[in-house]
Amino acid sequence: MPLLHFHIREGRSEEDVTKLLNSAHEAMLDVFQVPRGDRYQIVSEHKGSHFIVEDTGLGIPRTEKVVLLQVFSRPRGQEKTAEFYKVLTERLEAECGILPSDVMVSVVENQDAHWSFGNGRAQFLTGEL
Repeated sequence: MPLLHFHIREGRSEEDVTKLLNSAHEAMLDVFQVPRGDRYQIVSEHKGSHFIVEDTGLGIPRTEKVVLLQVFSRPRGQEKTAEFYKVLTERLEAECGILPSDVMVSVVENQDAHWSFGNGRAQFLTGEL
């Protein structure tokens, strides 16, 4: 059920984007134990001049492979969220060659009433999920 919205610089190959999405989904499966078919991912590509990701004064170097990931999800708790950051960056480095310093994540938490998976119904509230 988490919705992942990836923001990347334009120019990556289809294969690279697929690896990025697959790696992130595997991290979701490992940490949040979502069902395998619970996969909602969007990629937005941006011109370099339209995509600025700085380091917030932390001295974190960025490269052209920088990824900004917005995760929309029910609350997962601080420990699981922190674990997700770690597992995600490990997978992205191992499987995609993306350095941990090039991964910025923002989690936006919401509640069950904020999700409809189709048919005009709130499946978490109706008990369908």
